[in-house]
Amino acid sequence: MAEDKGAAAHHLKRSADAVATATSELSDSADRRTLLAADRTLLAAERTYAAWVRTALAALASGVGGRALLAKAVPDWLGRATASVLILFAAFCLVAAVWRQLQRGVPPPHPDLKPVPHGFLLFFNGFLLLVCAAALLGMWIG
Repeated sequence: MAEDKGAAAHHLKRSADAVATATSELSDSADRRTLLAADRTLLAAERTYAAWVRTALAALASGVGGRALLAKAVPDWLGRATASVLILFAAFCLVAAVWRQLQRGVPPPHPDLKPVPHGFLLFFNGFLLLVCAAALLGMWIG
């Protein structure tokens, strides 16, 4: 009977150790999943930023190219108005890209990845806004 109690106590100890190990592994796994989710969130935000900038560049190119292609097909004011709307839409997309990227909702846990520096985003989009302004000005003055 004493042997049964000793075996039961040993079995209970092994079982408790197994539960402790499994709980520790589960906790480590949950922490890793949380970090990976933070990385995915950061990458999704950067993909969205890239989509806004890509749309802006396409609109800018369409505005400049459309003005050149429509020069003899439609009245001058209509070609300029169409190009102006596209270039202004490009400027809107550039502003929206930075605004959306700088918005802070619920902060995710600290991801392993480093985000694109905000100064770079502001500089790059500011430069592209100047290009939009120059295209718009050049189209109406020149």
